[in-house]
Amino acid sequence: MFVTVTPNPSLDRTIQLPHLVRGEVHRAESVRLDPGGKGVNVARALASAGHRAVALMPSGATPGERLAALLEPTDVTTVTVPVAEATRVNITLVEPDGVTTKINEQGPRLSADEVAALMDRACALSAGATWLVGCGSLPSGVDPGFYAEMIRRSRRAGLRIAVDTSDLPLHHAVAAAPDLVKPNHAELAELVGRPLGSLGDVLPAARELRARGIGAVLVSLGAGGALLVDRSGEYHARTPPITVLSTVGAGDSTLAGFLAAGGEGPDALRHAVAYGAAACRLPGSAAPGPADIRIDDVELAPTPDVTLALTGDAA
Repeated sequence: MFVTVTPNPSLDRTIQLPHLVRGEVHRAESVRLDPGGKGVNVARALASAGHRAVALMPSGATPGERLAALLEPTDVTTVTVPVAEATRVNITLVEPDGVTTKINEQGPRLSADEVAALMDRACALSAGATWLVGCGSLPSGVDPGFYAEMIRRSRRAGLRIAVDTSDLPLHHAVAAAPDLVKPNHAELAELVGRPLGSLGDVLPAARELRARGIGAVLVSLGAGGALLVDRSGEYHARTPPITVLSTVGAGDSTLAGFLAAGGEGPDALRHAVAYGAAACRLPGSAAPGPADIRIDDVELAPTPDVTLALTGDAA
């Protein structure tokens, strides 16, 4: 069983525009509403692949109720912790060429009691899980060491813990040495404190995290695919160029694909990249299902090309 913890979930409203011009009035070509938040997206993709997935999240006011209602028709088991303030609503503007502009709300402020309830529920659910996955930003009122504490309190034999976050929460989580971290290109650069312009720069940065006691480092590189450094070796995988409808949730699908395929080794990396590419081919933050996955499109390099230049895109 996979348990995802999303301290700052969202309703994701995606608006398709014919063009985006600052200061102008626009008419939407289409609008869709999806349940969102990184851990929610991971759980949706895992459930679509036939895995048992539990999504734990705080839920506040009408947006929180709506988010839970959108998850009801899926195979995700939703566990909510009631909070006083409203769950956030994020807006994504998508242009025909796939350029995506995101406007993310900060989210509710959680009280100390609400944070404690979320932590207690995460630790309780982890007792029956094979993977505990902490994902996304932390709302106001939540200490940046939340994921690190979750790792320390939940760690036991038979449970593997993954974290996908950024900024100070990522620094704290790395210090607690989870089994897996999934930074994107920019997050890894911020974590090690230097620019990473090529795969040859990313590789030693990922090795540094492994040296700190982290089991596996999965780095999503946007159009550059993904890099894996774990006990089985060092690998790079990517797909040929694709037509992008939306990049929202692509990194979350990358993580889901990796976990769904065992969470270790080159085959899991191939699935990670296939899932991330599939998410980019779908509208909004739609979760890819088995029919969307094109594993044969993924090119795996057992020896990463250290000369490969990388752009600043991230997933």
